[in-house]
Amino acid sequence: MKSISLNCAAVLALALTLAGSACAQENPALFLGRANARVARASAFRSNWDGPVSGPKIASKRLIVFIGSDFRNSGVAGVAAGTREAAAMAGWEVATIDCYGVPSRHAEAFSRAMALKPAGIILAGIDAQMQAKEMRAAAGQKIPVVGWHAATKTGPADGLYTNVTTDPKEVGQIAALLGIVESKGKAGVVVFADSSSLYASAKSNEIVDIVRQCQTCSLLGVEDVPLTEAAAQLQQRVAALHQKYGAHWTQLIGINDAYFDALTSPAALAILAGNKLQAISAGDGSRAAYQRIRGKTLQIGTVPEPLNMQGWQLIDELNRAIAGQKPSGYETPAYLVTSQNIAFHGGQQNSFEPSNGYRSEYKKIWKK
Repeated sequence: MKSISLNCAAVLALALTLAGSACAQENPALFLGRANARVARASAFRSNWDGPVSGPKIASKRLIVFIGSDFRNSGVAGVAAGTREAAAMAGWEVATIDCYGVPSRHAEAFSRAMALKPAGIILAGIDAQMQAKEMRAAAGQKIPVVGWHAATKTGPADGLYTNVTTDPKEVGQIAALLGIVESKGKAGVVVFADSSSLYASAKSNEIVDIVRQCQTCSLLGVEDVPLTEAAAQLQQRVAALHQKYGAHWTQLIGINDAYFDALTSPAALAILAGNKLQAISAGDGSRAAYQRIRGKTLQIGTVPEPLNMQGWQLIDELNRAIAGQKPSGYETPAYLVTSQNIAFHGGQQNSFEPSNGYRSEYKKIWKK
């Protein structure tokens, strides 16, 4: 595991989405005011359907393959469940391949998927850019590939017909801004990142940049811990960070709830509780995260993905590809869950389940 210390020159290389660079900081009061406004907007999610309203009739029975980076990851498992639900409604069959968090299995999984001669492939939690050879092979066989968290932006990218996701940069910004707001502009932040994923790095880069823009906040460090190693490394890492930063450390901001899901040892929990540390996650909204937020134990916010709804979108996008049409272009806006709004949009079931009638809307499009 690597511990990364970022300086101003490194931060200047990051994508800048709020005003100015990380080193050109604005008046603290103005910055905090803007942060409050962004957090308030992200905490409200529209109940009306804002996705596609037209598209091709659902194709007759098709076989598709869902390749997941790691089904132990709640995000991958959740979107797979949504995909299966939508496919059942469409009359399609879904074959799944689990790579168990081992990147060296991605190419083999692709080969197995293409051997089934499917109508389409879903690539979930795997960077399409890193699978360029396999993507070319799929294109050569005219097999459309749709991604979920398979690129750093929504829409067509890296050979994908389209990539379904909430904007990872916006998600990272919202998580960081919540930390700044909750600390009243005096956050002492350690970021948990995973540099093995381009998608995850897009989030952590934004978190770092936003914290750097806060004049009265401190970016104490960035801990590079692959999600697959969180359970093995987090307990010891928390103890070391506590010894190093003491009371200056006020917040943990991670690119995924899995980091905090892994903090289960009595020793680590005692450190976190003793320091009154606040945890914030830039995705994906695990059941345990909802429970922590509701119980006000450690975690104060998450920016979840509407996983089941995105599973339906993946089927819709593949159907558009099969019909020779353009992608829908739909992107779910970032939604922040805290103790104040946890009762809405599926929160009582510990998931982000938008109350926007998405199932009925997709059935209308598909003529089902």
